[in-house]
Amino acid sequence: MYALYYSPGTASFVVHWLLIELDLPHELRSVDMAGRAHKGADYLALNPNGVVPTLLVDGQPRYEAAALTVYLADRHGDGAFAPAPEDAQRAEYLQWMFNLVATLQAPLRLWWYPGDLQADDEAVRRGAQARIEAACERLDAHLGASVAQGRGPYLLGERLSAADFYLTMLMRWTRKLPRPAHEWPHLGELARRMKARPSFAELYRREGLEEWA
Repeated sequence: MYALYYSPGTASFVVHWLLIELDLPHELRSVDMAGRAHKGADYLALNPNGVVPTLLVDGQPRYEAAALTVYLADRHGDGAFAPAPEDAQRAEYLQWMFNLVATLQAPLRLWWYPGDLQADDEAVRRGAQARIEAACERLDAHLGASVAQGRGPYLLGERLSAADFYLTMLMRWTRKLPRPAHEWPHLGELARRMKARPSFAELYRREGLEEWA
């Protein structure tokens, strides 16, 4: 059994989602972010970065949401959400996972927590917003080209992968931006498809979440 240290709606969202989607036995351990439990000595002993998620894997703490996403998709589901190492699409899949972290998650983190840079909050948010919108433009163009070529609506074409789960989490993080990601047409269609999965509704129920158009 896995044990997930989480906080609703944070980066633990995608790991929790995959645990549900893959029907994996797991225990949830809530981390009181408002009470700064993630900065306490007990939690830092598990995750020295002082963030969520942390996943106990065979009794050992592992962290970084993207790494855990790749790990769960590789270890479970008989390849349903991750191309195998010898698969021709493996390189494209890993490319998208790393691309999402670098080009979308990183500026989203700054938009939500501009104080991390100890700079003018509005200036940080403006810069982050420009990077987020540029990333959404590229992602939407990729999805649009894929659909036009008859390949399918997902990042890997007609093949759903863990990268689509990750992208959906990040799209949700844009919900309070002046132009949220789902307002781009192809990103909006991907969001609609992913949110229609029963596992998404169950995730929202368990985490007590309601918002997101």
